[in-house]
Amino acid sequence: MAPTQSITLFALLGFLCMTSYGAQGLDQDWGYANATFFNGRDTSRVMGNGCGYGRAYSRCFGQNTAAISTALFNDGLACGTCYEISCDKRYQWCSPHIVTISATNKCPQNTSLPYDNGGWCNPPLIHFVLSQSAFLQISNKQDSVIPIKYRRVHCERSGGILFTMLNGHSSSNLVLVSNIGGTGDISAVSIKGSIHSDWQPMTRRWGQIWQSKPYLNGETLSFEVTSGDQEVVVSDEVVPSNWKIGQTFEGGQF
Repeated sequence: MAPTQSITLFALLGFLCMTSYGAQGLDQDWGYANATFFNGRDTSRVMGNGCGYGRAYSRCFGQNTAAISTALFNDGLACGTCYEISCDKRYQWCSPHIVTISATNKCPQNTSLPYDNGGWCNPPLIHFVLSQSAFLQISNKQDSVIPIKYRRVHCERSGGILFTMLNGHSSSNLVLVSNIGGTGDISAVSIKGSIHSDWQPMTRRWGQIWQSKPYLNGETLSFEVTSGDQEVVVSDEVVPSNWKIGQTFEGGQF
């Protein structure tokens, strides 16, 4: 576990949060799946609302991102996880490269279409909708679905865990928790203030947006984040008492 870092307001997230990926495995064998991609430079559809990240580049994921099908999404618990993707090299359009992506959205299912003609993301299929940048690193075939191999790997993030304050009012606070290293996923988050000084478990609203019950406006905030493999990082007094909605602060890291 990395020690908690000093309080930092991220004014320039894209500059400060360059992402690096490690090839540390999670003891998973390669599995087989399919992949498509979204056209163009606008990767917002693979970056956003299913996980709550919005435009994920500003949340430190870079351009190698993907929306994942229901079979992997796990009701949002898989948001932030990392996968190595390789084109199935039995096909001539494949490149020899392996790309590592972050799961940043849900691939929408369409049960009105057959699984082999548009219903790629329907359960129980495993499917990745890659950003164009990620797709072109493994294949030169841009007009169809391609067979791939994939495996989940550890995420190595630069900088600490990020806490983005989404709102604050008398009933609750919403916080986006992102840039998770290690397993990349979160199983629990707790919060405490400088006045409400007991740890309070937060509730996951969707993706990686977490909600607190106590009224914490005007308090210095600390967070305890538990990863999917039950590692714990405590970020003490990471958010100052004068925090404002929309600000992002950096804590410790796995």
